[in-house]
Order: sequence, then C-alpha cells, then structure tokens
Amino acid sequence: MDLMYSISGFAVGLLVGITGVGGGSLMTPLLVFLFGFKPAVAVGTDLLYAAITKTGGVFVHHGKHGSVDWRIVGWLGLGSIPFALLTLYAIKHLMSIGKEITGMITYSLGIALILTALAIIVRVLLQRRAKIKAQIDDDHSNIENAGRFSPRFEVPATILTGIVLGVLVTLSSVGAGALGTVALMFLYPRMTTLKIVGTDLAHAIPLTAVAGLGHLSLGNVDLVLLGSLLIGSLPGIWVGSHLSAKIPEQYLRPALASMLLLIGLKFVMQ
Repeated sequence: MDLMYSISGFAVGLLVGITGVGGGSLMTPLLVFLFGFKPAVAVGTDLLYAAITKTGGVFVHHGKHGSVDWRIVGWLGLGSIPFALLTLYAIKHLMSIGKEITGMITYSLGIALILTALAIIVRVLLQRRAKIKAQIDDDHSNIENAGRFSPRFEVPATILTGIVLGVLVTLSSVGAGALGTVALMFLYPRMTTLKIVGTDLAHAIPLTAVAGLGHLSLGNVDLVLLGSLLIGSLPGIWVGSHLSAKIPEQYLRPALASMLLLIGLKFVMQ
C-alpha cells in the first residue's frame, strides 16, 4: 500500500509541476476517497506534506528570481497565523468535549474545493486579460505595485485575506495556492505573475507548517503516509516542471477546475 501512496504522490506532484496548482486540492480528496482515510487525518498529513514540498520552491523564488515580496508575506501572515492557531484551538476544544468534527472538516473541504475551482477559472481569465493589457502597455510588467486599493485600505485588505486563508487552510488544507494567488491578483493587479506566485508560496509555508504541526499535536497526521507521499511527489514535481512548457495549460486548468468543482460538491452534499 505504501507503494500506491508514492504513486499517488507522484501523480499529484506531476500535476502541480505542470499547472502550478492542485496540491492540497487533489491530495486530500484522493486520501479520503481512494484510500479511505478520515478527513481530519487527510487534512493534517497534507498540510505537513505541503509545507515540506513548497519549501524548495521558495528557495528558488527568493534566491534565483528575487520574486518574493516579504512585506506582503508579513501582512498575510499577520492575519493567517493567529487565525490558524485559533482554528486549531477550536478543533481541540470540540474534540475535548467529544463533539464529532468530521462533518465540519468535510463540509469546509467541499467549500474550499469549490472556491479553488472558481479561483482557477478566474485566474486563467485574469492572466488572459493581463496579456492583452501588457500588449497595449509595454510598461505594464515593469510596474511592481500599483494596486486597486489606496495604501490606507491595501494593508487591511491583505490582512483580511490572510485571516480567510488561515481558517480555510487549517480546516481543509486547501486554498493556500489557488485562492492565495487569485486574491493577490485582485489586490495587486500590476504585480508580476512570478512575484505573485513567489509571494503566495512564501506565505503558504509558515501557514501550512503551523496548521500541520497543530494537527500533528491533535493526532491527525500519519507519518508513514507522509513519507510515502513525499517519496513520490518530489520527483513528480521535478518531472512536471519540465513538462509544463510542452503541455498547453489552457486545456489542463479548466479540466482541473471542473474536476475539483465536482469533488467539492460531493463533499458538501455528503
């Protein structure tokens, strides 16, 4: 069975490498539906899995590309980390009084998957519009940070985004990637795509690490499963990254969004 976990990890890693999204949104439903893990264990294991796999990506973005805006990472973290801890406290409290939390986690997982599917579609549309705009305005890609909000509202809006991500990611392990990047696209529309991805990735690591370690303390992490997934996913991401230039993502992303939407509806209606 460990081999099947590694094969699944490779498949998900491959898709993440090609499309840039889909790690938690594919891995968690896979663990629940295909392998029969409890939603809480699937979420906890996937959070630590995400924290480890995304760390390497940040080293590349920060060191090689310089594409992490640490100021925005700080604002997002100011909202997400405290609310991730509060969410973990609420889960622990519900467990201590004997309340069943599976239904809550399953429902929030479904909502997160539906939002992620919509976010992928919105992201594709925003990127198409950005390309058209860039052709009209040659200086578009050189403007780092002219957002839709005045500086007075920009910081609170970013912190609020962090709060939403903190709660959603801790409950479902889904949303740090697709929802985070789309939120940053709306908040900072003239920020380069490379910098949006790097910034979102840098914020996802402490968030998933804190949430994952919290779930570990609650007994919601399967360490053998975690190791098996990593053995498959790390080479999968490497292969997928090299294939990404050869496979047109305009076909892959809508297909991925459709699949996530159906899985999300299944979780919500369970």
